[in-house]
Amino acid sequence: MFSPHPNLADEVNGRIIQAEIEGGVFLNDLPPSTVLEIQTMHHRYTAVLLGGSEALLSGHPEFCPTPVHVAIAGSTWGGSMLKLQYVGRGMRLEFRHPEYATPIVTSAIQEIRDYQADTDPACLNTDRSVS
Repeated sequence: MFSPHPNLADEVNGRIIQAEIEGGVFLNDLPPSTVLEIQTMHHRYTAVLLGGSEALLSGHPEFCPTPVHVAIAGSTWGGSMLKLQYVGRGMRLEFRHPEYATPIVTSAIQEIRDYQADTDPACLNTDRSVS
């Protein structure tokens, strides 16, 4: 459980606490070949994790209509503060695309689901939401 840090602004401490309440996942806690379905306000992304921050990402009609090898930096609340290699509800996913000089930031994440790449998600009996 997070304890507010005395050297951080109340707004920053509040967002960190909110991230713990909303839930999410650190990429380093997941094995390679894990697939994350990330539903944002505007798009549904599929990320096949390759290890570390590397992933094959698809789901955006302009940036990644087909899988693109990207580096997921982490999640942000829309400002400059970034929770590294973390995908969190209520936050915005930030990733580096090989064809763009600046990071791409999504709309707010609404839901995150994970499964193994060798499992067809349509055949799963239960979806497992990441908490």
